[in-house]
Amino acid sequence: MTIHDVAARAGVSVSTVSKVLNDRYGVATSTVDRVRAVIAELGYESSLVARSLRNHRTNVIGVLVWDIEPYSAELLKGAARAIKGTGYELVVYAAGGKGAERMGWEHRYLSRLSGTLIDGAVMVTPTVDTAPFSTPVVAVDPHTGSEVPTVDSDNFRGAQLAVEHLLGLGHRRIGLLRRPPRDLESGPQREEGYRSALQAAGITPDPDLVRAGGYDDSASEDAARQLLTLPDRPTAIFAANDVSAITTIDVAMALGLRVPGDLSVIGFDNVPESAMTEPGLTTIEQPLQLMGQRAIEMLVELLAGRDLPQTHVRLPTRLVVRGSCAAPPAEPRRVAVEHSAAR
Repeated sequence: MTIHDVAARAGVSVSTVSKVLNDRYGVATSTVDRVRAVIAELGYESSLVARSLRNHRTNVIGVLVWDIEPYSAELLKGAARAIKGTGYELVVYAAGGKGAERMGWEHRYLSRLSGTLIDGAVMVTPTVDTAPFSTPVVAVDPHTGSEVPTVDSDNFRGAQLAVEHLLGLGHRRIGLLRRPPRDLESGPQREEGYRSALQAAGITPDPDLVRAGGYDDSASEDAARQLLTLPDRPTAIFAANDVSAITTIDVAMALGLRVPGDLSVIGFDNVPESAMTEPGLTTIEQPLQLMGQRAIEMLVELLAGRDLPQTHVRLPTRLVVRGSCAAPPAEPRRVAVEHSAAR
């Protein structure tokens, strides 16, 4: 269905239909009503590309992510809520975590979309600094040293809360599955919070108890297995995202360890899946939906040409206690090497 079909059905010129579509003056009210009725009847919708060529705007905001996983899915819920009533539409663009090289994906995505499909973008966990772009951008969980407006959570304090909870239960050998990639600000902040809490308790962090986890099961599984098959394994593990924590519980149980009887596990994010594990995952909540909402609100302000009262928004984190943590056992159960090798 084209603009010519609308004009023919309404008995007006194409330029009149264009004026109605763009809310311009010079068209009688009765004609506006007739054209809009035909548009509704025919289901006509102008293309985003054509709209951008005419107006240099699309009224579309892009949320660009590397993959749709629990973390980004929660952010998108908040973004969808915030877009209502703004006059903008929302498009989500993702590579599904596969295909192109991960490093620098945001440059490729913005090049494809900006100028023709979107007026601005929310970038989720960018791998590089996104500053050199004419399109307005807000970054969620930013790259280290990012110069664009950002939204994140108090990662340092959240990690402290996690480790302090385990220390309070009596744990002293606490492992860390740190969050990749290392170039995001949140990764070093959470690792520093982990080390800070241990040092405040008089415990020197043990580098043997730190492994790099991941957002996919395979990377987290390998890292968790390495920790749990150490001769002097940790009695608790702080996983710096819930995906790694849930995978750690699965690996522990496959190795014959009870959670939380033999091993306590705590995560970070509080995605919905964390409440569905058995036992339920104790975790650090960062307000993911609110982070998505704030990012959209900031971007709308930028698109309106207004200055932001705050260019870097940091939201609080909190401890959510469920069933995956308990006091350490009096005699930690060891994992048989042949049992782990069989996996």
